Amino acid sequence: MTQIPFDQLSKQFLEEVLAPLGQVQRSFEVPGESKFVDIWFLPTPTPTPTSSDLLSRIATTACLLEPYRNPPTRSEVRSCLLKLLWLQEDLRRKLPPEQRPFPETELPTLWILATSASKPLLADFGAVVRADWQTGIYWLPAAQRTAIVSIDELPLTPETLRLRILGRGATQQQAIAEVRSLELTDPQRSQILRILANWKVSLERNDEFAATDREVIMALSQAYLEWEQATEQRGLERGLERGLEQGIEQGIEQGARAGKASLILTLLTARLGAIAPTWSNAIQALSSPQLDALAIALLNFTLPPDLEQWLAQTAQESFE
Repeated sequence: MTQIPFDQLSKQFLEEVLAPLGQVQRSFEVPGESKFVDIWFLPTPTPTPTSSDLLSRIATTACLLEPYRNPPTRSEVRSCLLKLLWLQEDLRRKLPPEQRPFPETELPTLWILATSASKPLLADFGAVVRADWQTGIYWLPAAQRTAIVSIDELPLTPETLRLRILGRGATQQQAIAEVRSLELTDPQRSQILRILANWKVSLERNDEFAATDREVIMALSQAYLEWEQATEQRGLERGLERGLEQGIEQGIEQGARAGKASLILTLLTARLGAIAPTWSNAIQALSSPQLDALAIALLNFTLPPDLEQWLAQTAQESFE
């Protein structure tokens, strides 16, 4: 398992950015013994298009994702391989006999996401770079279906940005700066800044971890401020939009009520003669439901006192 609170960031980050592409499960228990995969991902048959970056390419097939804050040791790599083998065997056993063996192309792939990986470790596992993948991705022999991503070696391109967020030191700071430089309307910018803002709060609550990674706190501070300001701005904009909508609705309602009051005054004048200014003002102040009630009641009015009595009774009911 990876370190806390980096473990918290990596799991939340990977879960959120992969969710549109398929089913994501945190701390997925490997059948057979008490071992857990940090992230177990199953792509949907027709994933929602989000991005053509490296992480989306990784997510085109079922995979295990194991992030490491520090360079993984040989023992940790072997532990990851064991999880992969257990999971592959469980998938094979669940297949009906007529569908066995499990197609090689459908077996899950293990991705070890390391902030860095030592050359001796890569050599010991026979990991090599492939021409069809970016620099910094080292593949173990094909039958093992495993790749080690050395995040600090990934090229500084938009395609690798989301993975470089999980880097360390200068690599991560560079990625954060690139996120901040994205267009304000870019949904990827707001999503990543929100996750980083949550991580900053988690880091500051962990004194021991914060002491060893103060540069991360510094890099996150500006990102957190921008996220906070953007959140406040969106809140203000939504408030203004709601206020405008309510104002329009109220204007329409008031306009309809005024027109209704004018029509009723015309009908009352035709039936009772000139309406006293006091009564006219009282009618214009009535609510829309009260005007509807008056429109029905006036059909029975024969003398001005009938209107006076109705207005007095309505005013009493409103007071009560």
